[in-house]
Amino acid sequence: MNGKNSPRTKNRSKREWIRRHLADPFVQAATREGYRSRAAYKLIEIDQRDRLIRAPATVVELGAAPGSWTQVIVKRLSDRAGRLRGRVIALDLLPIEPIEGVERIEGDFREEAVERRLAEALQGRPADLIVSDMSPNLSGIEAADAARSQDLCELTLRFALNHLRPGGDLLVKTFHASGYGQYVQQLKKRFKTVSVRKPAASRPGSAEVYLLARGLKPDPDPVTESM
Repeated sequence: MNGKNSPRTKNRSKREWIRRHLADPFVQAATREGYRSRAAYKLIEIDQRDRLIRAPATVVELGAAPGSWTQVIVKRLSDRAGRLRGRVIALDLLPIEPIEGVERIEGDFREEAVERRLAEALQGRPADLIVSDMSPNLSGIEAADAARSQDLCELTLRFALNHLRPGGDLLVKTFHASGYGQYVQQLKKRFKTVSVRKPAASRPGSAEVYLLARGLKPDPDPVTESM
């Protein structure tokens, strides 16, 4: 038996991952402050820097499960009495536990029927902000994973062009891989400014970055079929 794949080695690796996870300061902070995952601090850092979430607003969140970003958005949009000043629509392939005031949609964003449900939830009114923390299920095959990630980014941009108000903002997770530069150029054609954000809560060694596109231009050019 290959020692690298033995049950003993796998158990040791799992224990080491658990140890590192529990020692993670962002995991500890999330536990103290009641966030569903450490990912909350990625959005908190970006929002503190860029004043992204401003009430009143309609916010669409893609890739919302387990709901830590949703918690941050609701907190930012709520007044001192806890009243939500705006709308929050959260979508994910996985179930999202209820959060007061949040409209939840469960389904695969790549399917037209699910995107249509999301559009219907907006009731014909454009969003002020769209945020996406979506990422594909990674296979470990770099070229395939990069293609899946770019596909999600392209779908997110198309949705934004159809459902974001002129002047609205888009925050989308992507990865430094094939197609990254072309995607940045696509955003720059359609938004006034595009910035790269790498929050401290992103795990060391991760290729993920967040692209913050602000100020959707009126009547932007359509997205090409291939980036």
